[in-house]
Amino acid sequence: MSWLAVAGFLIFFVGLAASIALHELGHLVPAKFFGVKVTQYMVGFGPTMWSRRRGDTEYGLKWIPMGGYIRMIGALPPRPNDDPNKLRNISTGPWQALIESARQAALEEVKPGDADRVLYRKPWWQKVIIFIGGPAMNFVLAFVLFAIVLMGFGISVPKPVVAEVSKCVVTVAEQEKGQQCTPAHRSTPAALAGLRAKDKIVSFGGRPVNSWDDASTLIRTHGAGPVAIGIERDGRPMTLNATLIAQDRPSLDDPEKLDKNVGFLGVSPTLVVEKQGLGYVVGAMADLVRRTGSALLQLPQRLVGVWQAAFGGAERDLNSPQSVVGAGRLGGAIAAAAIPLENKIAGFIQLLAGFNLAIGMFNLIPLMPLDGGQIAGGLWEGIKRGYARVRRRPMPGHVDIAKALPLTYTVAIFLIAMSSLLIYADIVNPIRLPG
Repeated sequence: MSWLAVAGFLIFFVGLAASIALHELGHLVPAKFFGVKVTQYMVGFGPTMWSRRRGDTEYGLKWIPMGGYIRMIGALPPRPNDDPNKLRNISTGPWQALIESARQAALEEVKPGDADRVLYRKPWWQKVIIFIGGPAMNFVLAFVLFAIVLMGFGISVPKPVVAEVSKCVVTVAEQEKGQQCTPAHRSTPAALAGLRAKDKIVSFGGRPVNSWDDASTLIRTHGAGPVAIGIERDGRPMTLNATLIAQDRPSLDDPEKLDKNVGFLGVSPTLVVEKQGLGYVVGAMADLVRRTGSALLQLPQRLVGVWQAAFGGAERDLNSPQSVVGAGRLGGAIAAAAIPLENKIAGFIQLLAGFNLAIGMFNLIPLMPLDGGQIAGGLWEGIKRGYARVRRRPMPGHVDIAKALPLTYTVAIFLIAMSSLLIYADIVNPIRLPG
């Protein structure tokens, strides 16, 4: 491993630590604003590397950069009809004992004078804001970082200018095997029509072409058959006649799928780096949120693929989930790649932006111990109290999330197992950048 790869790995982890710190800051600021006593603000887990106390809060760094947390007093309410200032004996039964032990530990943190600073006593909407603050910070970070890449560095945009004319017709299956042209392969319609590199496509079948999307759509929807193609060559307008053929080609919306019998010409577009506007960033962010949400829904299926890659030697899918170790290795690969420095910086920023988006959306899953579980509890409390207010019934008590602790520990065990699998897979069979 080159020193550039090591440097890239370390740089990514610095960015990750900053993202974690800002995520927890998204919880800390509203918690303190609403008067909740916060005793710890920590970035990382495990033994403490460094800490300093200011007021009620200990701020610190821990050695394992796999997350972070803030510790708020009074996260679990006392049992109904119990004195919140007194401890009680633990009940029998394994799950009940677990719940009561956690409840008792939470009460032990409450000191004299802290009664109004416990989390569970805060209005439901304040609890929702406190717990949504972390994921919201990740979304803001992702948006800002993607905006820096798209607006500051720009992205490669295909133009309706021919970059290369394919010499022969090679099927998708043959391309995947690295098949080259042979005398047995027929020439492409573009080659037969006389298209050349740098030809600008201005019309197709009598319809104007203003972008590569226009050209690609018109070519595919035309199907097999003759067509007139208007071009500009060295500034001079020309019309070429081509006879398209029908081919199975990767879908424009989902490259993993094939569109059957679409029109095929045999040209590739010229790529030009262009800086985008804010509207493009908003649209791109919305599309990324949709894709990330779809990936989360397919997480169990994708974990099966990770298992097969880790223990069965199967090829690792480029879109498979990965741990911070895998993301760090991608950071190292970007740093060591033979590309301009500007592209490396943009690649780092984009990698960190994608990681923040994934962290933010994953944390919104409505299961404890994720932020989404706490948000769901706060919303349920608001619904119950709103219903009681409308029906003029006695106001219900606070939602007792302690009752969900058995499920919380089950989810926590799953998360630990998933993280262990991803870390192992990222060590023995990591995702590798193409090219």
